Amino acid sequence: MSAGMHGARVVIVDSGGANLASVQYALARLGCDARVTTEALEIAAASHVILPGVGAAVHAMARLQALGLTGAIRDLKAPVLGICLGMQLLFESSAEGDVSCLGLLPGRAERLVAPGLSVPHMGWNTCEMLRPSPLFEGLSARDHFYFVHSFAAPMGDATLASAVHGQVFSAAIQVRNLHGVQFHPERSGEAGARVLANFLSLGPESRS
Repeated sequence: MSAGMHGARVVIVDSGGANLASVQYALARLGCDARVTTEALEIAAASHVILPGVGAAVHAMARLQALGLTGAIRDLKAPVLGICLGMQLLFESSAEGDVSCLGLLPGRAERLVAPGLSVPHMGWNTCEMLRPSPLFEGLSARDHFYFVHSFAAPMGDATLASAVHGQVFSAAIQVRNLHGVQFHPERSGEAGARVLANFLSLGPESRS
C-alpha cells in the first residue's frame, strides 16, 4: 500500500464509479499516492478510506457485495470519506433502485424535488456550514463546490453542511469516523482540494 502525506496509507475503494481516476489525481496533487483497490484486507489496513461514486446506487451496492467489501467498510475505524454516491451509500437505503445500502447512518437517499429546476443538479453551489468540523477547516460560506447528482441524503443529526437545489439537502455529513460530501471535491478547485487535505489530516477515531 502506498504512503501519502503525513505517512497516511490512503485507499480509494473501487466501487465502479467513473470518478476514481480524478479522485486519485486530486490526491496526487496533494502529495498523496493513494491506491485504488478492491481488496478487503487492504481497505481494513488503510489509515484513510475514500468511497467515491458516480452512477446508480443499486449497481454500486451490487459491486461492493460481489467483491465482498461491505463488511470491510462497515467495520472500519479509520477515517472514511464518501464522495457523491459514496456518501449516499453510507445511509440505510436509496430510492435509486430501492436498494439497501451500507446502513452506517440512518436515513434514505431520495430523488431531488426541484420544481422549475433541472435534475440532475449540476453546477457550482455554496454550502451552509451548520456546525464546525475539521473537514471544513479554512473554508467559509463563500466557497463554492461542484455538484452533479439526482439523489440526495436527508437532513439529520449527521449533517455538517446543507445546500439547496429546489429543496434543502445534506451537502456534507459526519458521525464518528464517517465523513461524506455530496459535491465532488476533486472537481471543486482550491476549496475541494482543501476538503481533501483536511480529510488526510484526520486521525483515527473509535466508534461510539
